[in-house]
Amino acid sequence: MKTFATLLASIGLVAAHGFVDNATIGGQFYQPYQDPYMGSPPDRISRKIPGNGPVEDVTSLAIQCNADSAPAKLHASAAAGSTVTLRWTIWPDSHVGPVITYMARCPDTGCQDWTPSASDKVWFKIKEGGREGTSNVWAATPLMTAPANYEYAIPSCLKPGYYLVRHEIIALHSAYSYPGAQFYPGCHQLQVTGSGTKTPSSGLVSFPGAYKSTDPGVTYDAYQAATYTIPGPAVFTC
Repeated sequence: MKTFATLLASIGLVAAHGFVDNATIGGQFYQPYQDPYMGSPPDRISRKIPGNGPVEDVTSLAIQCNADSAPAKLHASAAAGSTVTLRWTIWPDSHVGPVITYMARCPDTGCQDWTPSASDKVWFKIKEGGREGTSNVWAATPLMTAPANYEYAIPSCLKPGYYLVRHEIIALHSAYSYPGAQFYPGCHQLQVTGSGTKTPSSGLVSFPGAYKSTDPGVTYDAYQAATYTIPGPAVFTC
């Protein structure tokens, strides 16, 4: 069975955080941490993560796909217009915040040898969710109970080829405890099929660069009754 991400660097993880546990892409199930005791872990479609902790510096390259990230060897095949299901470990209710997904087109040879540089504006946003008004309901709220599913659709107009997907939760905290935000990004690699013709050329951002530490969506105090502005560019549409 193909697997979705790399073995965590540490078995003793902090229970208060989370990560994508498995996924269904193109009808294929990908399970990440099924092989913790294998001497030679199998190749994967997901770029490694060091654990379930956050990235806290928006100017660090770690904001792109997490710390110590490196290209994976495989790609999951999926048709443009199809839906991808990501399943998180149960997300802590103290970590409210938005859930955002980006894509970047890889070279025609694939994503397995490619990492965007810190200044490469190649990322386009394909889905975002924030706060419902001033309620306690956030995009991350459904991930706080099993089965903790999150879905995104691959834009139907995308030109076939290889793409890197960047998916994240931004955990927002009270200004009295954790000023600013914590970022939980992860990346996986797709081979998109279909008859689409579009390659996004506007609204592209870099990571780091897409977010600033002074952005309202980063400095936001989630425990105040105020509308929330999701950071980053507008969502790409066909």
